Amino acid sequence: MDPQMTQNSGIEPQAESGWAMTGVAFAAAMMLMIGLFQVIAGLAAILNDEFFVAVRGYAFDLDITAWGWLHLILGLGMIVVGIGLFSRAVWAGVIAVFLVVLSAIDNFFFIPYAPFWSLLLIALDVWVIWALTRPRALRS
Repeated sequence: MDPQMTQNSGIEPQAESGWAMTGVAFAAAMMLMIGLFQVIAGLAAILNDEFFVAVRGYAFDLDITAWGWLHLILGLGMIVVGIGLFSRAVWAGVIAVFLVVLSAIDNFFFIPYAPFWSLLLIALDVWVIWALTRPRALRS
């Protein structure tokens, strides 16, 4: 595109928002923390089947050990991608949104086992999604 044409059209490049940049850094830190929490919950469920109280009659009744493996694998993935977010890599942002959506869904189904904790993690997941989907958040 002709620079003269851009100059005359009144289109100016948009400055990166300080809120968006801070949001990505905070989202990366939150992903590390959420991932660590998922790993801890996963290990607790794998190592001690009686750590979480089994809910009877729940439609999505999985063995506590199965929930533990889900949390552990998801948590490890979130930690790896959270580290990638600190470099503001676009691939990390895309994978991060995918993993955080999975985390929110996982915690939604885990509400009967740990209601307060699951709702807190869902809220953090939603905030991370918001921070990562802001315009120009991951561009350098």
